[in-house]
Amino acid sequence: MGKQRSGKHGSKKPPVKRIPKWLKYKKEEVENLVVKLAKEKIPSAQIGIVLRDQYGIPDVKAITGKSISKILKEKKLYPEIPEDLLFLLKKAVRLREHLEKHKRDKTSKRGLEILESKIRKLAKYYVKKGILPKGWSYSPEQAKLIVQK
Repeated sequence: MGKQRSGKHGSKKPPVKRIPKWLKYKKEEVENLVVKLAKEKIPSAQIGIVLRDQYGIPDVKAITGKSISKILKEKKLYPEIPEDLLFLLKKAVRLREHLEKHKRDKTSKRGLEILESKIRKLAKYYVKKGILPKGWSYSPEQAKLIVQK
C-alpha cells in the first residue's frame, strides 16, 4: 500500500469536469491561446501551467473538449518527436557530454544506461502506436542531431 497524500502541496484538479461560471474565455479563445503559446515555442506540458497561472484557465479539456496535445495536432503544431521522448534525448546528450569530460564517473555511466533503456522503451511504444516511423531506433549520434534542431 502506498502513502496517503495529505493534500498540502500543489494544486488539485476538481473531481467534476465543468466550466466555471466566472471564466470569461470561450472555447475558440482558449484554442487560440494554446496555438499562440505553441508558436512561442512553449512546450505543451508548460502551456497548461501558463494558461492556469496567467490567464486563470483551470482546465483546457473541460472548456474545449480536447487536450492541449490534440489541439496542437489539429493545427499541425505538435512536434514530430513527442516531447517526453525529446526531453529524454536531450538529457542523454548532456550526460554523454559529461561522460566525455569525466570518463571515470561510474555513477553517471550507470545513469546513462538506465536513461537509454527508458528511451528505447518509449521509442518502441511510439513506433507501435504509429507516432514514430517504423524502424525508428535510438542511437547517440541520431539523438545529438535531433537535439541540435
